[in-house]
Amino acid sequence: MRHARPPADRHGRDRRAEVIAPPPGRERLTGDAPSTAVVGGGIAGLAAATALAERGVRVTLYEREDTLGGRLAGWPVHLTDGSGATMSRGFHAFFRQYYNLRGLLRRTDPSLSGLTPLPDYPLRHRDGLSDSFARVPRTPPWSALGFVALSPTFRPRDLAALDARAALPLLDVRVPEVYERFDHVSAEDFLRRINFPEAAHHLAFEVFSRSFFADPSQLSAAELLLMFHIYFLGSSEGLLFDVPREPFPQALWEPLAGYLRRLGAEVRTGSPVDRVRPAPDGTLTVEHDGAADRHQAVVLALDTTGLRHVVGASEELGDAAWRADVAALRTAPPFLVTRLWLDRPVRADRPGFLGTSGYDGLDNISVLDRWEGEAARRCARTGGSVVELHAYAVPEDAERKRVQRHIVDRLHEVYPETADARIVDARHEWRADCPVFDVGGHHRRPAVRTPHPRVVLAGDLVRTGLPVALMERAATSGFLAANALLADWGIRGQTLWTVPRSGRSRTLAALARRAGRY
Repeated sequence: MRHARPPADRHGRDRRAEVIAPPPGRERLTGDAPSTAVVGGGIAGLAAATALAERGVRVTLYEREDTLGGRLAGWPVHLTDGSGATMSRGFHAFFRQYYNLRGLLRRTDPSLSGLTPLPDYPLRHRDGLSDSFARVPRTPPWSALGFVALSPTFRPRDLAALDARAALPLLDVRVPEVYERFDHVSAEDFLRRINFPEAAHHLAFEVFSRSFFADPSQLSAAELLLMFHIYFLGSSEGLLFDVPREPFPQALWEPLAGYLRRLGAEVRTGSPVDRVRPAPDGTLTVEHDGAADRHQAVVLALDTTGLRHVVGASEELGDAAWRADVAALRTAPPFLVTRLWLDRPVRADRPGFLGTSGYDGLDNISVLDRWEGEAARRCARTGGSVVELHAYAVPEDAERKRVQRHIVDRLHEVYPETADARIVDARHEWRADCPVFDVGGHHRRPAVRTPHPRVVLAGDLVRTGLPVALMERAATSGFLAANALLADWGIRGQTLWTVPRSGRSRTLAALARRAGRY
């Protein structure tokens, strides 16, 4: 099957978005195509499998779970009232800067009609302060200036007290240099160093940093600066985002699995890989489910725990230094996703998504029936609502049932009308498998290339050298992994897009350099 790749046009992207062209080569493999194992069916693995299969590679995708999507997987549940629903690991925001992830989704939804925009990204602190991004300009530097002007957390005396010289690196973030300069500093220490207003620290940047599943005291300042660049001064896409109109499996992954199968790929769910063994003839043996398959190349698109397990069991894979770096990878603290099916609606003026701070561990609230079709149809039928709560970076020794009760109590504090609602059903998903971008850890995070020329890595834990984060880092690394293999076979890979790799304002960049920060 011949696939016509999407043109490398802008699809409405920021006019300063950068295009990353792959190495030149033929359009497609012909003849006896190499066989490649993609281990992991999350965003990174699906991106790698897609790029490879589109160019004629024989792809076998192995996924441990019964469903695709990784941290965006979903699965059916039966509620106590006898109805069915789709449970997942929680809300995810599809920001407009996620060019490569959105490009992946366009394979089955060219107009992205399966996504719908949320009108705002409101934040609320327990002390009564609130912020909104609905009216913040999108074009830098007016985006950052507009946020400061409109935010109640920035007062004139706070701006006067800000150490402008120390804050100049925010104006000229460059990748990968930002890691060389600031990976050894915590996000919290950097904000303290520039005398960032305490209220804004807790309301805005704490919400964002905890979206990396880590406390600001443990998060690398380089990741904080990168985040500022991606969402404020590096991109004109702004901080508003889209969400899927239906649960993740139906909206995203089932169509993409069908697309891969039509390209000739074999998609194996419920198939965990235990080991990868290099053979003397240059092939690789993938051991799974008591069986062994031979492939010419392998993409390891696993989460931190999965990668450590497979590499640890694959004694002949890689060299000692690389294996030590993989073994040293850590996961972020546990997080909780609680979903409540209530017997009455949440008040109509409540936002679909609310970021929260100061509520003793409750990090955000989503009212799913505001955008998700399955939840909306249920609520239209029952008169109820579907509410989701997130708690990130939960202490390891926390008593889990107490945390579950506590964040529901905090929901009642934020949205008092929910206190009178009967909980028809509740599901609590605990996970601890997200990578942690801790202070000083960037140099030990693995890159796409490994010591073995036919084994590549993908995932949001992987260093890419590009200004990407979270889901976009996963998608980008998956395409980069595929491109690395394709380049070795003389095939032109996937064209990628990114926000600019350095600050977009020459004047601001010159100020930062003059201050000696770079």
